[in-house]
Amino acid sequence: MFPNQYFAAGAFGRSLALVLIFFLAACGQDQSAQKAGPPRADVSVVTLRPTSVVITSELPGRTTASLTAEVRPQVGGIIKSRLFEEGGEVKAGDALYQIDPATYQASLDSAVASLQKAEAAVPSAQAKVDRYQNLAKQNAVSKQDLDDALATLAQAKADVASAKASVETARINLDYTKITAPIGGRIDKSSLTPGALVTASQTTVLTTIRTIDPINVDVTESSTNLLAWRKAIKEGRLKFAGPDVSVKLKLENGATYPQLGKFAFVESNVSESTGTFTLRAIFPNPDRLLLPGMYVRAIIEQGVAENSFVVPQRAVTRNTKGEATAMFVGKEGKVEQRVLTIDRNVGNNWLVSSGVQDGDRVIVEGMQRVRPGQDVTASEVTIDENTGEIRGPRQGRQLGSGETQTAASSGAPGASRSRK
Repeated sequence: MFPNQYFAAGAFGRSLALVLIFFLAACGQDQSAQKAGPPRADVSVVTLRPTSVVITSELPGRTTASLTAEVRPQVGGIIKSRLFEEGGEVKAGDALYQIDPATYQASLDSAVASLQKAEAAVPSAQAKVDRYQNLAKQNAVSKQDLDDALATLAQAKADVASAKASVETARINLDYTKITAPIGGRIDKSSLTPGALVTASQTTVLTTIRTIDPINVDVTESSTNLLAWRKAIKEGRLKFAGPDVSVKLKLENGATYPQLGKFAFVESNVSESTGTFTLRAIFPNPDRLLLPGMYVRAIIEQGVAENSFVVPQRAVTRNTKGEATAMFVGKEGKVEQRVLTIDRNVGNNWLVSSGVQDGDRVIVEGMQRVRPGQDVTASEVTIDENTGEIRGPRQGRQLGSGETQTAASSGAPGASRSRK
């Protein structure tokens, strides 16, 4: 029995020794791994350079005709014919409708006859006055008779003037039987057909003419943004581009209108109910692509922010406090997390006023796999400004200080683009 017991005790001791050896080896490996830290991760970065950015506001608005005229008859009668093509283009002075002129022609003829009758009485009255004036010098007629003759002559001349006015009135009314276009532009459909009875200055509009080349675009802006813009100009953060401000237009389908507009005016009052005011821009519309009432977004240039930094939106996140943060790769290849101050969006980028410096490398891909203080391997890439997606390895030189970055305009309350 004793030899077997010694044998069992020896086997147990050897097993315990092996377990202890493996446990100590594993602890050593864990400690080595802890000292080595996490494995080096691969990230994609973009190097930030200062650039000049044109600050713009993208504001909602509606197109309106530059001129609008509602056509109504100025005399009554039966419409004999319509002289225009509905939906077509007309010029100022073009005939639109013809009202039956028979009664107005008769009135003109009667007025002309009355004028002739009045004019016929003048020579007789004038001869009588001349005769009485000669006789009065010889005291052959009384002064009263001369005064009566002068009054008769004056009455005859007044009758002539009245008859001329009646003729002119009758001629104007006759001309009004042909309704003409007061302005040039595109004409709407006719609300009445030939045979309809119309009256002078009726409430029913015969048709409407709108001048749509050029066309107006009325947009609204908040007074808060106006105050912020003036403050930025005063503090020097924005450089005003001058009074000749160009305006771009974005259509309902997202397309950009090919023609540039010009800033026209700003209303001098703010709405008490909405806190907004109206701005107007004028756009050429030779192809009649824009029609009154269309919803558009006008991109109005506000000024230039010089020596500014833009950070890709894909690189920016929010912490638990709601602050904008981004991961950067330091000079020693370690990850740094910083809090950024964001002013506005610049296409697919953020315009950052603090938290970045010239030459900083911001992580745009792989930030989910790293943490502050970790060593990483950084690869320089480029960002598509239109989509915000990574194109691939960066090629060519970096933009230097003061050079202009190309950026698309979008967003609210104010968007930005870059001056070329």
